[in-house]
Parts: sequence; structure tokens; C-alpha cells
Amino acid sequence: MFSIQSQRLQMIPLTHEQLLLLKQDRKLLELSIGLTPSAMLIDPLYIKEIEDAFDSFWLPNTLAFPDKHLWYTGWEIVLKSTNTVIGGMGFAGYPNDLGEAEIGYMIDANQQNKGFATEALQLLSQWAFTHEFVKAIIVHTYADNLPSRRILDKCGFTLRGDEAGLLTYKLNR
Repeated sequence: MFSIQSQRLQMIPLTHEQLLLLKQDRKLLELSIGLTPSAMLIDPLYIKEIEDAFDSFWLPNTLAFPDKHLWYTGWEIVLKSTNTVIGGMGFAGYPNDLGEAEIGYMIDANQQNKGFATEALQLLSQWAFTHEFVKAIIVHTYADNLPSRRILDKCGFTLRGDEAGLLTYKLNR
């Protein structure tokens, strides 16, 4: 099973089959890949986004682009010390013609303010930049999401735009 690792984290991109299992039951997925079942506390806003992502993005795109599924799937963020999922991160598809890859993320409310999102964003950005066609990483966040904005600042992203309170941050290669 492919994964990438940092000091404290392992990130596992899910296959199409693993996404189907996750949609059915998170505990079954976690056990099937050798993880300790998690008890994540997820903000209702993210729960809705995750539910929408299954049918409108992850499942159809991992099926349509199996050779590029790493750009179309959710990556489980695993805390190595407990072997437990503490969040998720992923791309919004294959990089565009300008070489920009968009990333989104969510961290378990029980695990926030511990630097995990910063570490995971740095790790996934570094992995993306190992592909020479990736020139920049883009992240969108709401203006009032101060924790996310702090993460982006720590990771070296710069504010590039504001459209009705939705901020666009960019990290160049």
C-alpha cells in the first residue's frame, strides 16, 4: 500500500475500492488497512462536504482515472504513534494547465491545534512538488477561518485573492 510519511504522520491515499468501503463504514475501512478505529469529531460542514465528495468527485474520478487516482482521492492522515486516522486531505483533481494543484483538508476536532494540519499540508505539498509538472499548490479557505489561515501562513502560502470572503492562497514551487 502506497503512503507518504513525516515525523509524526503517515498519509494514505485511498483506492476506489477503499473509498467504497469508507462510504459504507469508516471502521471497516480502517480495520481493512491495519489501522486502529478512530472516533473523529468532524464539524457538520465538513461532514456535508465529505458526503458530497463521494458521489460527485472521489468515486467517479477514481474510477475514470485509475492511473491518476492519487489526484482524485481522499488521503487519510494517520497519527503514527496511535495508528489512528486524525483527518483527511486531498487534491481537487489533476493539476491544471498552469501546473496548479488544489488541496483541501480537515482535521479531527479532538486533534486540532497540535500542528498536524501544518505537517500534513507540508508533506502532501512536498509530494506534489516531486512531480515536475506541478508548479504551485492552491488552497481556498474562508476569511473567517483563522486557524486555516494560520496553517497556510506557517506553510509559506501567500494570499492571492479574495472573492466574497473566500480566500485563495498559493505556494509556488
